[in-house]
Amino acid sequence: MSDIIIIGSGPGGYETALYAAEQGLSVTLFEKAELGGTCLNCGCIPTKTLLHHAAMLRSLSHAEEYGLEGVTFSFNFSKAVERKDRVTGQLRQGIETLMGHPNITLVRAAAEFKDNNTVRADGVEYTAKDIIIATGSSPKRLSVDGADLEGVVTSTELLDMRDMPRRLCIIGAGVIGMEFASCFSNFGCEVTVVEYMKECLPMLDSDIAKRLRKEIDATFFMQCAVSAISRNDDGSLRVAFTKKGKEQAVDADIVLMATGRTPNTETLNLKATEIATERGVITVGEDMRTTVPHVYAIGDVNARCMLAHAATMQGRRAVNAILGRDDGIDLSIMPSAVFTLPEAGSVGHSEDSCQRDGIEYDCHKAYYRSNGKAVAMGETSGMVKVLTEKGSGRIIGCHAFGAHAADMVQEAGVLICSGVTLDQFREMTHIHPTLGEILHSV
Repeated sequence: MSDIIIIGSGPGGYETALYAAEQGLSVTLFEKAELGGTCLNCGCIPTKTLLHHAAMLRSLSHAEEYGLEGVTFSFNFSKAVERKDRVTGQLRQGIETLMGHPNITLVRAAAEFKDNNTVRADGVEYTAKDIIIATGSSPKRLSVDGADLEGVVTSTELLDMRDMPRRLCIIGAGVIGMEFASCFSNFGCEVTVVEYMKECLPMLDSDIAKRLRKEIDATFFMQCAVSAISRNDDGSLRVAFTKKGKEQAVDADIVLMATGRTPNTETLNLKATEIATERGVITVGEDMRTTVPHVYAIGDVNARCMLAHAATMQGRRAVNAILGRDDGIDLSIMPSAVFTLPEAGSVGHSEDSCQRDGIEYDCHKAYYRSNGKAVAMGETSGMVKVLTEKGSGRIIGCHAFGAHAADMVQEAGVLICSGVTLDQFREMTHIHPTLGEILHSV
């Protein structure tokens, strides 16, 4: 019997297994597919690999400006996909090596609950003092006519395509939709985005989100509800949608459903346990404990924050709870990034949330166009917005878009966690010339 059973080997699962093993606990880790979960195999890493190719193409589009005269090139989409596969394979092998830790036993099989205390996999029963569920999530599909037509795909299938579509219609302008819109538009694809909400990327400050959307070379239809998808006579797809009662449609070769994700709980046989769920989401407390005291749920299955690094930190919190340790992890301060071109980042309060929650604040802005490094790089489109608590001057939020925005937001996240005021931050020396000086100059 192990000290801990962990079901799922995404960033939450495998990093939690390693952390627990390093604390001297024995771990049995179950994985029914590839190590690394969605993030490594069909999410974060493959998407960022393709976005790197898109960034190179974006730079080459300005070749003459940089004195590269007479340069010609062609883009081979299938080779970009091949490199994506090599990258994920290399990183997967790295996880395999890490899971060779003497305190970790890897079981390559789907696991389900027999009861509150027992997990079954391939006909074998396993028990442990504590169990951590880390089974992640899967893409959602809209329930509209034609959603199951060939050519209507989720991000998983789009990442495996070897032929680039000429026209791509993306349903949804969240993180997944915006990253693919940015990526494929830079590949030369004709991209259309249909979004139900008023603005893209609702977790971002709305001012930042609007500015970022205007940087993406795609056609956006906002506040539109998709009503159906159908097949045209020429084999292409037609996405029908309404805006303020008016019917519209757009044609595409491929339609991407980027309408969110749903927790992977259906195959766990939770009905055999006393683990509570609400609409498929596992209910947990601040220590990630479920309604069964020795069972924890981390990452996308508890839907608190569907980010890989959130799953990792939740896993650390769960192991600390198992060990009876207090920790200083503040899960309410969770930086996030959108790796569009240019990218965006966010942490803490936005102006929207401050206004909604009645928080008095001051807003401080700085622009890339005033930064020497940004001008030298040719990356002058961008803005950083820092929010401080009125009176105390304590930093409570940061939102940015532009080159390396995620790195600046990461720094802001550390400042927020440390309770630093803006005046204190301004007394901290920053290297010149760097993009980080933009944050320092707000």
